[in-house]
Amino acid sequence: MLPQRVTIVEVGPRDGLQNEARPVATADKAAFVRRLEAAGVRELEVTSFVSPRWVPQLADATELLGQLRRPAGVRHHALVPNVPGLERLLALPDEARPQEVVVFGAASEMFSRRNLNCGIDESIERFAPVVARAHAAGLVVRGAVSCALGCPFEGPIAPAAVGRVVGLMRGIGVDHVGLADTIGVGTPGRVREVVEAAAAHYPLTDLSGHFHDTYGQALANILACLDLGLARFDASVAGLGGCPYAPGATGNVATEDVVYLLHGLGIDTGIDLDALADAGAWISERLGRPSASRAGTALHARRRLPT
Repeated sequence: MLPQRVTIVEVGPRDGLQNEARPVATADKAAFVRRLEAAGVRELEVTSFVSPRWVPQLADATELLGQLRRPAGVRHHALVPNVPGLERLLALPDEARPQEVVVFGAASEMFSRRNLNCGIDESIERFAPVVARAHAAGLVVRGAVSCALGCPFEGPIAPAAVGRVVGLMRGIGVDHVGLADTIGVGTPGRVREVVEAAAAHYPLTDLSGHFHDTYGQALANILACLDLGLARFDASVAGLGGCPYAPGATGNVATEDVVYLLHGLGIDTGIDLDALADAGAWISERLGRPSASRAGTALHARRRLPT
C-alpha cells in the first residue's frame, strides 16, 4: 500500500541556489522561503554553514536566518559539514536556529575525496563530533549519502557500498539518512536495491530519497520508493540545483512535479500546488531563466488560456 501522506523537504533555498552564478540577494532568499512556507511546505533546507570560499552564494547564512521567523509547524534545516560551522549555527538565537542539521557523505570513495578532501571512513570520523554536539544542543541530524546510485568518477555504485556508509552513519548516531542520486542515473530496479540495503540499518521511517532528473527517471524512482513504503523526499521547486562535482548532472527533481504526482495518487502533502508553482515562477524570474518544472510550467500556461 502507498503511504497516505508524504513529507516533502524543500531544498531549493540551499541545494537549489548554491550553484547559481548570479548572486541572489538575502532579502530575495528570505522572500523565497516565505513563499514556500505560505504554499504549505513544512520542511525546508534553508542554507548551509560551509566556508564562503567554497560556496559564496550561501555566505549570508547567519544574516538570512536572522531575517526569518518560522510559522508554527515549520522546521528549518541547514547543512553543517564541521564543528566550526555548527558553532556558527548554535550562536544564533533560538527563534532563528534550524532544528535539523545535515552532514553529507558519499558512497563513492573518489567522490568523497573530490568533494570532502578525504576518504569515506575519515569523513565519518569528522562527522562524529558534529553529530554529538548537535544532539547535545537538541538538534536532529540527517546524513546525506551522495552518489547512492552512481558516481561521475567511479560509475555504478554497488548497493552494498551504500549500505556500508549508511551503517557507518548509524554507528555515529545519525538520526535519519537521505539516499541521494547525485547525478540522476538511477532507475527503479536499482533504487529498490539501494533502499533495501539502507533498510538493513534504519527503518523506512528514517530514510528518505533525493533524486536528480538527468535521465528523466526521478519520478519513476520516487514511485518505486513509494511502493516500498518510503514517505519522505527532497525536492527543489522549479527544478533548481545541481552538483558542481558531478559534470553534466541536471537539477533536482522539481517539487511541483513531485507534488502533482503525489496528489494524483491521492497522497496528502499539505502543499498548495498552485501556490507552490507561483513560488517556482517567482524565483525563476529572479534568476533570469525559465522554470524546469513541467507541472509548474503547465499550470501557468493553463492560467493564461482565454476563458
